[in-house]
Amino acid sequence: MKIKPHTLSAQEAAAFIASGQLKSVQLVRSCLDRIEETDGQIKAWAHLDADAALAQAAACDQIRERGMATGPLHGVPVGLKDIIDTADMPTERGTSVFAGRQPDADARVVEMLREAGAVIMGKTVTTELAFVHANETRNPHNPDYSPGGSSSGSAAAVAAGHVPLAVGTQTNGSVIRPASFCGTFGFKPTRGMIPRTGVLQTSVSLDQLGTFGRTLGDTALLADVISGYDQRDPESFARARPDMAAGAATEAPVEPNFAWLNLPFNDRLTEAAAEGLDSVMEVLGDGRVEKMDAADQLGELVAVQARIHEYEICQHLKETFDAHWDALSDTLKPVLERGRQIGRAEYEDALEVKSSASRFFEEFFIDFDAIIAPSAAGEAPLFGNGTGDPIFCTLWTLAGLPSVTLPLLVGETGLPIGVQLIGAVEKDDRLLRTAHWLQKHIAAEAA
Repeated sequence: MKIKPHTLSAQEAAAFIASGQLKSVQLVRSCLDRIEETDGQIKAWAHLDADAALAQAAACDQIRERGMATGPLHGVPVGLKDIIDTADMPTERGTSVFAGRQPDADARVVEMLREAGAVIMGKTVTTELAFVHANETRNPHNPDYSPGGSSSGSAAAVAAGHVPLAVGTQTNGSVIRPASFCGTFGFKPTRGMIPRTGVLQTSVSLDQLGTFGRTLGDTALLADVISGYDQRDPESFARARPDMAAGAATEAPVEPNFAWLNLPFNDRLTEAAAEGLDSVMEVLGDGRVEKMDAADQLGELVAVQARIHEYEICQHLKETFDAHWDALSDTLKPVLERGRQIGRAEYEDALEVKSSASRFFEEFFIDFDAIIAPSAAGEAPLFGNGTGDPIFCTLWTLAGLPSVTLPLLVGETGLPIGVQLIGAVEKDDRLLRTAHWLQKHIAAEAA
């Protein structure tokens, strides 16, 4: 093979492995070489065992050579955010509080990945307890900048060519924002699509899993693999899931319609982000995008999300916080102190508003294929200045809507900026079909 295996998309790699043109060992070794070459500066990995990864790859090659059944990710390496439990690797959750923590069992999504034939490459760095305090990961495009958070290492690992796929989580903007900052595709499916059993719980009402990939199809394929019903997860639903990879590969039967909401915080956009989004909508044309003023209540949902998240993390991890307060960062402590002041009645009121937001968007998408929105306020911030503002993801996460970011724009310093599309609940395939159309349409206009 003339090209370096680590540069392949997941779908390309899986096809080459299935046809015998590439061995999983070759692919994993190429990825490991890339990691050795660049991760000293990027620091995307919390745990990496090269021998274990190569052993998994060798087993995959042996299975294929024997003519046994193979899955859709057979032999393809995947990175896991270090809040996802693995029975054969530590899961330390981005904090010294859990240093050396070794789970007894795999998270449900890890079981599904193994069944699909994936090679679990290692654990990617997360912010402290998947919340506000950054760890050491840098942006692969420029190490002076942040990769975003909290799925910092997952976004950076894909962007740097370490792995074609990675799994992250999002409680506010922790998949879409780092994907935007690192220039990858990022996808957060409908809430309840992917089971969370065995994943650190920071907010039972808001936590969701998402995927990072080199292509739109890659993110959809990975989402398909780890989607399914799990009765242990209270948000998981017992219904069939849409075929997301098929959606990402399907041509739209008619040109889609988009909505743009004039939200009260749109003034937080950088000049480059605002101009880039205007240019995208100009290419789409007035007939394709309806700009509308958002109801005042939508802007208020930002505070509702914060109230739920802060209250729930204080409840879920109370024993940890009480026992290890001095080990927590000074970034996290004020958030927890605020969360401890939220009363039960105030929290329950916030949950009711959350339900109302979900009901509002059930009706909204009758007239639109997708909402078009920023993925983030602009380029990644300088390292040390936080992980970026998640506000452009907050509403959609609160309502449980599927969202995807496409790396379509470039900022003032040459760093990537994503464009976000948001779709209707449990119509993830339609959202991805619309994203596929938008990507092709923008490329055709630029040609």
